[in-house]
Amino acid sequence: MDAVNPTELVLILAGVLTVAGYVAFILMPAWASYGRVWEKMAASFLSLFMLGSLLGVGSTIGATIVWFYDRYA
Repeated sequence: MDAVNPTELVLILAGVLTVAGYVAFILMPAWASYGRVWEKMAASFLSLFMLGSLLGVGSTIGATIVWFYDRYA
């Protein structure tokens, strides 16, 4: 098995941090806000839209920085 290069390690750690943040700051409060199981499941499903929005905004900001980096660096 090959060693994990630094880029792969950073991407893996960023993914783990993203999932941990999603669970801690979005999913758990949504889960704790409701009493019935179906309400908790619906809140969990709908919180995926928040995750998608945050990933989309972050990706857009990151892509914009990369796109304009050579112009302003």
